[in-house]
Amino acid sequence: MNDMEIYGPQHTMRSLIRDNNLLLMTLSRFNIAFGFGEKTVAEICRDNAVDEDTFLAVCNFLSGRPFGGFNISLPALIAYLRRAHSSFLDFSLAKIRHNLIDAINYSEANDVAMLLIKFYDDYVVEARNHIDYENNVIFNYAEKLIAGYTDTKYSIEEFNGHHTHMASKLRDLKDVFISHYHQKDNTRLSAVLFDIIVCEKDFMSHYEIERQLLVPAIEKLEDKSVKRTEVKAPEDTVDKQTAILGSREKDIIRLVAKGLANKEIADKLCLSFHTVTTHRRNISTKLNIHSAAGLTVFAILNHLVELDEVKPQ
Repeated sequence: MNDMEIYGPQHTMRSLIRDNNLLLMTLSRFNIAFGFGEKTVAEICRDNAVDEDTFLAVCNFLSGRPFGGFNISLPALIAYLRRAHSSFLDFSLAKIRHNLIDAINYSEANDVAMLLIKFYDDYVVEARNHIDYENNVIFNYAEKLIAGYTDTKYSIEEFNGHHTHMASKLRDLKDVFISHYHQKDNTRLSAVLFDIIVCEKDFMSHYEIERQLLVPAIEKLEDKSVKRTEVKAPEDTVDKQTAILGSREKDIIRLVAKGLANKEIADKLCLSFHTVTTHRRNISTKLNIHSAAGLTVFAILNHLVELDEVKPQ
């Protein structure tokens, strides 16, 4: 393909893959089956119930081609990003850890290696929290907008102002191994470092898709929402978010959003510190939100606190 040509619905899927092999991951994240022969992008998207414009926007973006002329479906893009999150946590990061351990078993510097594994494990926890926040707060907010619910107390600008990629610590880990980890038999380690490089680039591309495709799509939906008369969230929508929580759990979420630490919450509610930590653990399990910041946004979106009650985390 010509360097300036835009991928279109008339191109065969095989021609896209030949042009950019990394689009294979994109196919899996759109849940597109292989074995498509010489079918066109339009035919394959139709066969797999995939929004054609969203698929082409992502593929063109990832291949450094013009992507602005496509009408992105926000639900389709969110579904793609959710699958990408699962791919990072369940495959890429898990595979790297497994292979790191395999590689260092052939090393003489196991004390240093164990510290590096600890560094990696801490990074995975951070990545999981980052992804949980996007899954449970940002995507939930976007889906409410899609459903017609206007929430004037939150906007995607708040997310965009603090949105970071998850690639820098992977890069640091790779650089430490290359510069400071002495090992002669490094065939396995080299393979792991290559996986880290691929994952690092994948995270960067993912970040840019969120920044340049997701955020503008949500902003466009917000612009439409403010032109409508503000309506309350349907009762069943709010109830579904909070019905799984007990009254004490809601009290704790409110106090977390107000900036109180677990010890302060225990004193405020006349509970033991152990009871509060148990409630926090149960709340995280129920909501799949593992950070105070995530619980704060959840509390705002579900009207457990007013915006002016929130204290910075």
